[in-house]
Amino acid sequence: MKISARNVFEGQVSALVPGAVNTEVHLTLPGGVELVAVVTQASVRELGLAVGVSAVAIIKAPWVVIDAGAGDLRFSARNQLAGTVQSVSPGAINAEVSIALPGGTLVHAIVTQEAVAELGLAPGVPARALIKASHIILGVRR
Repeated sequence: MKISARNVFEGQVSALVPGAVNTEVHLTLPGGVELVAVVTQASVRELGLAVGVSAVAIIKAPWVVIDAGAGDLRFSARNQLAGTVQSVSPGAINAEVSIALPGGTLVHAIVTQEAVAELGLAPGVPARALIKASHIILGVRR
């Protein structure tokens, strides 16, 4: 599968929490990192999602928000993935920031150069990747 999204994570469904319209799908990645996605009940049925099923989480880099503060703010994003900035690739206006999570998974974010400067983003800086559960697209291989 070739797609334009920078973040493509393969994992295993570890829990399903059904609601009236949507279901929370917990996906455990290699290394133990857990992502929570919210998808419709219809998507759960159509994809055949169940505990133990392999699935792919797709997240576009502009949908990832970075927090490099002292951890004194609380956020509503379900996915708050703590790691360390591995690299910052500057562009004319934006930069791509890669955050290494425990276990080696890399999360890529696109943020402004201004944000890189304000947050002091550089290799080795602790940071969190914040991802709303509704910004995760799930897929399964046929």
